[in-house]
Amino acid sequence: MLSSLHSRRHSLLSPHHSLLLLLRNQSFLTSHSHPSSSTQPSKPKSYFQPKSPPNSTPHLNPLHNPKAPPDSPSFDQTTVLQTLSCYANDWKRALEFFTWVSTSCGFRHTTESYNRMIDVLGKFFEFDLAWNLIVQMGKSADSMPNHVTFRILFKRYVSAHLVNEAVSSYHKAHEFGLRDEVSFSNLIDALCEYKHVIEAEEMCFGKNANVGLCLCVDTKIYNMILRGWFKMGWWSKCREFWEEMDRRGVEKDLYSYSIYMDIQCKSGKPWKVVKLYKEMKEKGIRLDVVVYNTTVNAMGRSDGVEFALRLYREMMELGCEPNVVTYNTIIKLLCENGRVREAYKVLDQMQVKGCAPNVITYHSIFGYLEKPREILRLFDRMMGSGVRPRMDTYVMLMRKFGRWGFLRPVFVVWKKMEEHGLSPDEHAYNALIDALVQKGMIDMAREYDQEMLEKGLSAKPRADLGTKLVSGGSENG
Repeated sequence: MLSSLHSRRHSLLSPHHSLLLLLRNQSFLTSHSHPSSSTQPSKPKSYFQPKSPPNSTPHLNPLHNPKAPPDSPSFDQTTVLQTLSCYANDWKRALEFFTWVSTSCGFRHTTESYNRMIDVLGKFFEFDLAWNLIVQMGKSADSMPNHVTFRILFKRYVSAHLVNEAVSSYHKAHEFGLRDEVSFSNLIDALCEYKHVIEAEEMCFGKNANVGLCLCVDTKIYNMILRGWFKMGWWSKCREFWEEMDRRGVEKDLYSYSIYMDIQCKSGKPWKVVKLYKEMKEKGIRLDVVVYNTTVNAMGRSDGVEFALRLYREMMELGCEPNVVTYNTIIKLLCENGRVREAYKVLDQMQVKGCAPNVITYHSIFGYLEKPREILRLFDRMMGSGVRPRMDTYVMLMRKFGRWGFLRPVFVVWKKMEEHGLSPDEHAYNALIDALVQKGMIDMAREYDQEMLEKGLSAKPRADLGTKLVSGGSENG
């Protein structure tokens, strides 16, 4: 079994495998059959102004859209977007396809397809190329940059810790009529999402808060900053900022309470969540399913799963319909208390109630199953119900099987991942390599290790493969 899987490894790992699932002919594969070069992220660039090469050729410009040959394939928007998503871990292939589908097939890129390509480029810090595309977008009424375009830029810049460049992008949005309250809100949101809350707070409340910014510091902005401190895990700062909102007369809304309830729950104080829940009811704030979900979770941890189930029934009696998060919370609480069979019954109930389970639903159960056959059966049920596994689903299962010493299920999951058109990331490779090393299959492990390096992915140092770091290095993957 393993030998046959190994012999078919290169066909399963073909960089074009995902495209084969989406395209009806081989034109792109024929014209782009050279091996993919490294996609390892280069050093983040602070360069901001886009500069086109002096001798740029038309075939690199997606706006250069000659009439497609009669025998060229036709593509719709959905196919193009899905293909770009499949190449999310290979920006050069993604850009090749993005250009090819326009210049060779007559596809006219829209704002959405440009945004998808810009997001892939930003993931690998290719901001110069991203800005070239934004300049091209502005030349066509069908593909003008929108707020999503700049939200993607903010997110990618800040995730690379290029805060100044993100702020410069906000000012640059003025050229497209997009430097407004929406973009400012998106910028603050990106800063808080990637733990640059100090900078976000300075932009809103600092000495130079009103210089060159389209400020609208309302409850929504306060909520973003509160959530930012939450993401950083600075619980005392969360409390200080919550109290500061009161001192500044900020009217706390449902979302404010939802965030602070989550903060209390994550900081190990679920009983305070219940107190906030009662405070909201006293203030007459109409509770939504999000508040109930947080309170159900907190009550399950502070008072036990039975109290959580009681509140769950109460919310339904009050006309608040549970959503997938509610069911996921109940399922996880049941599994954590060893009541997996009851969790399965809740899963069945979801489908009866017309609430489709999602990836998290199945993750909540996977973590507490102890038999490979049962896990694979649930995995098949997951895909049969139309729930598409994420990359971390595959990684979680491969690691689980690998720890148990079951190699065959690891390859079963790996094959499923390839069949669904997902390009393995560094976590997937490392999970597979760890499983191979544990079983003593060093040669095969070394091949996969080399393969991921050729793709520009970071391999975990392993003494068994002769890749152990020198003294002072880290051996953590």
